[in-house]
Amino acid sequence: QVQLVESGGGLVQAGGSLRLSCAASGSIPSINAMAWYRQAPGKQRELVAVITRVGSTNYQTSVKGRFTISRDNAKNTAYLQMNSLKPEDTAVYYCAADLDGYGFRSWGQGTQVTSPR
Repeated sequence: QVQLVESGGGLVQAGGSLRLSCAASGSIPSINAMAWYRQAPGKQRELVAVITRVGSTNYQTSVKGRFTISRDNAKNTAYLQMNSLKPEDTAVYYCAADLDGYGFRSWGQGTQVTSPR
């Protein structure tokens, strides 16, 4: 059983920055990959960024150059640094973990990020 807890969401004006954190706890032999997803009202959940255990990253096109995903394996924690926020970044952001290479099946409860127009 793995628990993921996100923090760091909030309200920030367009152009501002936020840093999200995701702390994993529980029975964790190792975490293969961690990712951030988001879901805006009325839209499907979408992948924002992913990072593997060795630090390889991939980003959704709309956030490239503005968001940075990172992780601290010793702390089982992932981060999402979000700069130059836009109103279209407004969503609930979810942390996810792939524990065994078979996909993201562990999820956090989500944290709200709002960047009003």
